[in-house]
Amino acid sequence: MTYPATTGEFSAASGPDPRHERSAVIDLEAIRHNVRRLAAAASPAKVMAVVKADAYGHGAVPVARAALQAGASWLGVAHISEALALRAAGIDAPLLAWLHTTDSNFGAAVAAGVDIGCSGWELERIVAAAREQERPARVHLKVDTGLGRNGATPEAWDRLVGEAVEYQDQGLLRVVGIFSHLAVADEPERPETDQQVAAFREALAIAEDAGVDPEVRHLANTPATLSRPDTHFDMVRVGLGIYGLSPFDGQTSAELGLRPAMTLRTLVSQCKEVPEGQGVSYGLHYRTRTASTLALIPLGYADGVPRVATGGPVRVAGKTYPVVGRIAMDQMVIDLGPEASGAALQGAEAELFGNGADGGPTVDEWARAAGTINYEVVTRISPRVPRRFINEDERAEAGNNLVGVPGKGAA
Repeated sequence: MTYPATTGEFSAASGPDPRHERSAVIDLEAIRHNVRRLAAAASPAKVMAVVKADAYGHGAVPVARAALQAGASWLGVAHISEALALRAAGIDAPLLAWLHTTDSNFGAAVAAGVDIGCSGWELERIVAAAREQERPARVHLKVDTGLGRNGATPEAWDRLVGEAVEYQDQGLLRVVGIFSHLAVADEPERPETDQQVAAFREALAIAEDAGVDPEVRHLANTPATLSRPDTHFDMVRVGLGIYGLSPFDGQTSAELGLRPAMTLRTLVSQCKEVPEGQGVSYGLHYRTRTASTLALIPLGYADGVPRVATGGPVRVAGKTYPVVGRIAMDQMVIDLGPEASGAALQGAEAELFGNGADGGPTVDEWARAAGTINYEVVTRISPRVPRRFINEDERAEAGNNLVGVPGKGAA
C-alpha cells in the first residue's frame, strides 16, 4: 500500500494538504547536536551513525546527511538493501551493512563500495561477488564476544581470520574493520561488559598476529560511548543516542546532553459531551466517572502507536491527558473532564511526544505505558504517518519541508 500523503505524491490543487493532519516532525538540528555531543564523548575515536530501520523511524536519507554534516565519519545499517538506498540517494560516505542472508546481494554491495560485515559463513559468497565485480570487497570481520547473535565464535575466529588474510593476499578483499557488539552496556554495573572487552582484545590480538591491520576496530554502542571510554577503540557505533534518546534507566536525555529529535502530533478529530458512565472504546474497559468531554485522537496502532499503551500521554492546549480505553487501529480517546470546552478544542494540536523541553509528553512515558523501550516506540511509527523535516540545512534558516517515509528506495 502506498500512501500519497507520505510519498509526497499530492497536488495542492486537490484541496488541503492531508499531511498536516498528522505527522512525525523530525528536527535535524537535534540530530546534528546529538552527533556532536556523542563525537565529543568518543574523541579521538570516529563516529559511525547507525541509520538502520529508516533511521529508527526518523528518515534514513535526511538523518544520514545531517549526521555527516555534524561530524560522523561512517554510516551503519543492518541490511545491504538499506545501504544501497543511501548510495542511490547520492551518499558516498563509508557505509557498513552487517546482517545478511543467503539471498543478500553481495555483488551489489561490492559494486557500490558498501562495507560488508562478515561472521564467517558469508566469506565465500563475498569473495565470489568480488570476483564477479572484479574489485576487492571491503570486509569487517565480526567476532561474537558474548551477545550470542551473529559473529564468529571464539573457536571459529582463528579460521575466519586465516581465510580472510589468504583472500586479502590474493587481492579479493580488504579487512577494513574488526567489530563486535555489547550486550549489557546500558546496565553499567554488570560485569559482562568487562568480559566482552577482554574477549574483543583477545580477538584483536589473534588478528594482529595473523597480519591483519584494520582501519577501524569498533565495539561501543551508545551507552558504552557515554559510559565506557575503554570500549571506544578506533570508532563507536551510535544509534539510539543520535535520535536524542537515553539508553539508561534513571537518566534522561537532557541529563545526558541529548535532544529527542521526533515529535509525534496530530489534530483533535472530534470532541463530544458524554454522560457519567459512558464506556470508551473496544471492551468498554473505561467508563467516565462523571459527565465529561471526550476527545478523539486520530492515531492508532496502524500508525505504530502500541495497542497496549493505554495511559500514554497526549498534550492538548498545554495540558496532558492519559489515553483512556483501548487504543484502536486508527484512533484513541482522551477524557478532557467536565470543565473542558469541546468546541474550543476541536481541531486543536495534539502532541503524543516530543522533546519534553517544555514539560510536554516524552517517548519514555509512552515506552513505560507500553512496557517497552523508547527506541521501539519511535522505530515502529508507520509509513502512514508522514515525516516532516525541519532545520534540514544547518547553513539555512529552519525549514518545514514535508517528506514521505520511507523515502523512495529507503528500505
